[in-house]
Amino acid sequence: MKLSKFGQQLTPDSGIVNLMADLGNALNVNPDILFLGGGNPAQIPEFENIIAEQLQQIAQTPAELHKLIGIYQSPQGAENFISALATYLQDECGWPVTEDNIAVTNGSQSAFFILLNMLAGEHANNAERPDEQGQTVHKKIMFPLVPEYLGYSDQALAEHYFAGVKPKIELQGEHFFKYKIDFDALTIDPSVAALCVSRPTNPTGNMVSEAELSQLSDLAKQHQIPLIIDCAYGEPFPGIVYQESHYQWQDEHILVLSLSKLGLPAVRTGIVIAKPEVVKNVVKANTIMSLANGNLGPELMTRLLDQGLVSKISKTILQPFYQKKCDYFISELINALKGVPFRFHQPEGAFFIWLWLEGLPVHSSVLYQNLKNEGVLVMDGEPFFFALPDEWPHKHECLRLSYCQSETVLSQAAGILGREIKKLYPSGLTEKI
Repeated sequence: MKLSKFGQQLTPDSGIVNLMADLGNALNVNPDILFLGGGNPAQIPEFENIIAEQLQQIAQTPAELHKLIGIYQSPQGAENFISALATYLQDECGWPVTEDNIAVTNGSQSAFFILLNMLAGEHANNAERPDEQGQTVHKKIMFPLVPEYLGYSDQALAEHYFAGVKPKIELQGEHFFKYKIDFDALTIDPSVAALCVSRPTNPTGNMVSEAELSQLSDLAKQHQIPLIIDCAYGEPFPGIVYQESHYQWQDEHILVLSLSKLGLPAVRTGIVIAKPEVVKNVVKANTIMSLANGNLGPELMTRLLDQGLVSKISKTILQPFYQKKCDYFISELINALKGVPFRFHQPEGAFFIWLWLEGLPVHSSVLYQNLKNEGVLVMDGEPFFFALPDEWPHKHECLRLSYCQSETVLSQAAGILGREIKKLYPSGLTEKI
């Protein structure tokens, strides 16, 4: 069978395809592997008990059950969910949004497929000169801070969709560092269709500061382009953020939310919050792609919103749970990695440790495979630098580690990580350090 250009674009091996293959194998086929890869949230019984109660109530009410399994949603999404969410964003967050600012999609990954291809790619050239009219110009998405979520990288329907800026690296104490946006290197010309950041950032757990976000918003206004913010791990839910944040939605922002990291990855529900004209276009594209959205995620979320449970879940269940896991795993890794040069990105949110092994003697993909052979599944850091074409040794010195497992798994994995990493460094270096 011969594939079209579009088919060839979507079918080669890629970072996100390999990630999900590893995730599926670890969670469904080989459960004995020490799983520190993927973005699957942790199993939290307190949260799942809340969901079980909601499902039981639905199952015991014939009209509610029929609405869940037997009726298509409206193209924009379930009206009761959108209304409840708009009220929550107004009352709890102080955001000036209405139902017209909200659209539902089948997961945030599909929302990004729509947004990235709706904004980047070939555009008509509205040139004033007659000899240039009718030509096309190619536009791209600019990532002001790389590394970024690798799931964006294979969404584009053509080449040269993405550009990125190498970060400044600020060393913090003995074992930590932080990426910061290098605004001096951030160039926005007419070829840039939109800015895009995740907050907190997958893979590093970095929180783009409010000062940085304000500066990005000013640039977006100045150049009349949107600022897309991927909020899968952050505000307003699931709120897996380890510092105070006072984000306020603005007209030039396009937010993409998800129910996955709240603890509902299987319901595949994404949410876009944007200007009404953006929302209308997202709805049209989503209808063509998906016909209608799934009912389960919106129905469960409507119930949680109506019962005032969303803030409780985020602030009293999820955030403390992941903060404790993060602190424990870092402590275990510091002990296991003594003797090699290592730093962690300051963990400010999400549920990943971004490990930097400065001067790593092998490519990070080799270390990833070594660890996989020893029964520990992590993520090679290199694919997250997809928007940086230039060579930079740092790109091949990092791993992403999830801490969504039990303390027993985290301790065992830390021990194997330490052993395998120490094998790669000269013995003289490890003894000296």
